[in-house]
Amino acid sequence: MPMLTHYSDTPPTREEVDALKGAVLLEFGTNWCGHCQAAQPYLAEAFDEHPGLHHIKVEDGPGRKLGRSFRVKLWPTLIFLRDGQEVERLVRPTDTESIRRAMLGLYS
Repeated sequence: MPMLTHYSDTPPTREEVDALKGAVLLEFGTNWCGHCQAAQPYLAEAFDEHPGLHHIKVEDGPGRKLGRSFRVKLWPTLIFLRDGQEVERLVRPTDTESIRRAMLGLYS
């Protein structure tokens, strides 16, 4: 599954996320967020090395239950999951290497 380019306003439920198998990157943000836009080139570079990583982009905001259940406060927030469990979290990443390291951590 390739890197997604737009945030979905129809996210999975928390129960669906918790039931996911394998490695998943759950990305919270919005399409209009400057910090989210700035992080996209770093994500794209990291995904070049992990093209099979399941990527879910979730549009976040007030009243959005999934983001609140993960205590998301700033965008973008990247939550790295293995079998539905949080392994690592990056908030407003500003480089490719931190994202790559977190992706590698999903497989160790």
